[in-house]
Amino acid sequence: MIGWAAIKRFRARGDETYGFARRNIASERVASDEVIDIAEDRLHIADLADYQAVREAVSTMDAVVHLGADPRPDADWKQILESNITGTRNVLEACRETGVSRVVFASTIMVNWGYWEDEPYTSVREGTFAGDPADLPVITHLDPPRPMDHYAASKVWGEAMARVYSEKHGMSCLCIRVGGVNAEDKLINPAYAAIWCSQRDIVQLIERCVDAPVSLGFDIFFGMSGNPYCWVDYRRAGEIVGYVPRDGAEEME
Repeated sequence: MIGWAAIKRFRARGDETYGFARRNIASERVASDEVIDIAEDRLHIADLADYQAVREAVSTMDAVVHLGADPRPDADWKQILESNITGTRNVLEACRETGVSRVVFASTIMVNWGYWEDEPYTSVREGTFAGDPADLPVITHLDPPRPMDHYAASKVWGEAMARVYSEKHGMSCLCIRVGGVNAEDKLINPAYAAIWCSQRDIVQLIERCVDAPVSLGFDIFFGMSGNPYCWVDYRRAGEIVGYVPRDGAEEME
């Protein structure tokens, strides 16, 4: 879903784009009326656990946006291990070997899910928070991650590996903690209003990360729209890479 939205944006501005997928059919997350149109010679069909296939796919790229993962909170450990752990290592190592200087890694807001169990964030989720949004304590990239399942924990590991490759190998590895993006491209569940993100906003942040100066070695950004009760620091991405969300949950209900 996000990958195809990003490809359309990069195509529109004239960039050569390529895709990598485990199968050549749309994910269940893609809108039913969306037609994915990627030429066969620009789409690599393989599993992220296949290192040689990953290496071949990235070998001529200038930048790689790594969105592939099993996103199910209830996914079994074997699938998480192959897709999210081994797969992420393979992408980073293949990029290192082939000289790709910029990797954008899709993390998730779910690495901060544990904060939802604390006040005032529980009240925000339940729609009972009565305070001024400006007084809401904001979670930043410097606050400890609080994953609640194997999927989210695998993304914490992915962020750590991105830092390894930045610090040790001089690559630029930027991580985006993606918010509640959905196929309908509107707020469906009011509980997610604070961390919802439109498709065009997440694509804008991906684009800003791809275009950021290579001197920006490592960072973590929150991929949220401009939601009034957002409890994570999405504004910092504007300060560092120029991201300015165009949407907000209240206007997209």
